[in-house]
Amino acid sequence: MTEESFEEQQEALDPHRREERDGAALELAGRLRQKGVLLTGRESSGQLDDLMTAIDRFEAAVIARGGDLFVNTPFSNPPENPDFVIPLRVPGEDPEAYASRINAGAERLETADL
Repeated sequence: MTEESFEEQQEALDPHRREERDGAALELAGRLRQKGVLLTGRESSGQLDDLMTAIDRFEAAVIARGGDLFVNTPFSNPPENPDFVIPLRVPGEDPEAYASRINAGAERLETADL
């Protein structure tokens, strides 16, 4: 008897699971793109989730500092406060490294004396 992964077991129980997971990943990718995040299309659903979690933390730190998310976006020209803009993804940067940079930016906002 072969060992099946958790996902394979769950897909056997729910034949629509893959469709639902793919749909959720597509929706999440759309939300990330709206926030100005460059995606390659090769990110896994877990990586997309990690990016969104990092961005949520960053945005919460901006709000806690009194920043306005509408005037501090990658599309703002110029942004009200560049420290409140989500860092841009470097071409070729893997999703884990990018999420780490976003989290580092959030931590700076959470702990810095601006």
